[in-house]
Amino acid sequence: FRYTRNLVDNGNGKFNLMILCWGEGHGSSIHDHTDSHCFMKILQGNLKETLFEWPEKKGNDSIGLHRVENISHTESAVSLHLYSPPFDSCNTFDQRTGHKHKVKMTFYSQFGERTLC
Repeated sequence: FRYTRNLVDNGNGKFNLMILCWGEGHGSSIHDHTDSHCFMKILQGNLKETLFEWPEKKGNDSIGLHRVENISHTESAVSLHLYSPPFDSCNTFDQRTGHKHKVKMTFYSQFGERTLC
């Protein structure tokens, strides 16, 4: 697997607290958080965050684009994420073409129960 998003708490609609599990050598696409702020803590393993800029600036780009990757090819990684406000879609960025795509975000599990994606 690339990584799984596991919802721990939905904060009464004010935030999402998640555990993300990262497979060996896997990472996210280049993406934004659609005006949501993210706080991340690595709980296990080693993750690398790479920051990017949109090809065209517009609106509030202060949060920007990034990609998170598990840099180990032999061990998985686990991270804790707090997003405020919560979001259910984000924009991904194709570094080769400069195009962005809106994608719906899903959870692998919610409150310890596996979801159907």
